[in-house]
Amino acid sequence: MKRREFLKATPCLALFGPRALPEICRDLDALEIPPQLSKVEARYYQKLPDKEIECQLCPRQCRLGNKERGYCGVRENSEGTYYTLVYGKACSVHVDPIEKKPFFHFYPGQITLSLATAGCNVNCKFCQNWEISQVRPEQVHHFDFPPRMVVDTAKKYDCPIIAYTYTEPVVFYEYMVDTAKLGRRAGLKSVVVTGGHINPEPLEELISVVEAIKVDLKSFTQDFYDQYVRGKLQPVLEAIKKIAASPIWLEIVYLVIPTLNDSVKEIKNLSRWIKAEVGPDVPLHFSRFHPMYLLRNLPPTPISTLERAHQIAREEGLNYVYIGNVPGHQAESTYCPRCGTLLIKRWGFEVSKINLKDGKCPQCQTPIPGIWD
Repeated sequence: MKRREFLKATPCLALFGPRALPEICRDLDALEIPPQLSKVEARYYQKLPDKEIECQLCPRQCRLGNKERGYCGVRENSEGTYYTLVYGKACSVHVDPIEKKPFFHFYPGQITLSLATAGCNVNCKFCQNWEISQVRPEQVHHFDFPPRMVVDTAKKYDCPIIAYTYTEPVVFYEYMVDTAKLGRRAGLKSVVVTGGHINPEPLEELISVVEAIKVDLKSFTQDFYDQYVRGKLQPVLEAIKKIAASPIWLEIVYLVIPTLNDSVKEIKNLSRWIKAEVGPDVPLHFSRFHPMYLLRNLPPTPISTLERAHQIAREEGLNYVYIGNVPGHQAESTYCPRCGTLLIKRWGFEVSKINLKDGKCPQCQTPIPGIWD
């Protein structure tokens, strides 16, 4: 059986650790497969005359007539009231290491209960989870997994973190926010893996209920967003700045795609913007592209291209730059930017060594930004 066929046939896959995690798969497999979608009133929309609404959750601001759905496919206008159809309707639940998200400066070595619903508010031609992100919720296998059950499941299997990931958590915003609030009251952390295509007001509320956000910055040009994402760059940059100015933790991932967003000029502009607008200590991950979905005509990113991007970002003054999707590469690990001491040793998603003392380099006492304990 091919890997993709295996994943599609497996409602839950425990990917990490020596714990008895197959039990979680049995628990999830036993959940009821609901005959219908949810009908929970959405947040962040405006009612208009003639039963129309305008969604104000993301920069698209879809204006919809009665019975119409937004671009994401998971929110529907019914008689002038806007509803989310995926509240508590998870289509993917896994136990992952936090490094898979990737978060490298947020509780390294911990595991997360990760979940998603169907849907997305952009259409990346290189999406690795397109079978669930680029479809409507009735087109995928899903089950009832309401916020209370998410929190109880995370606690049962000793997952200290809940991750909203795989598709685009912005489109299941209400489900995510309510789960994060319940989780916080139960002592759990919440992290979000997003493309950052969200309006300022809902982002502000999201920041108040989660502990960390990782933003996938697809490119540093609007042309790329027009052709390969079908979204807008500027709102993503504004979201990154807003997160960076908040108390929560931020990391940025940049998928390096050969010939499309890998030029020296673009990497320099990106690095300079991050240093000037966000700061030199925000981790930046350059991830390796592999051909999939609608972008199969390009080869995987050469490792030399990733290493060049890494070198440029370091030369531009960024302190924590990583290379992703290349297991075993030395740039997966964390080093002290002052003295070069190895601080966190990684191989793929596995952490084999944490060499920090009270959040500082043990050799030169340089504080290392992050959330460590």
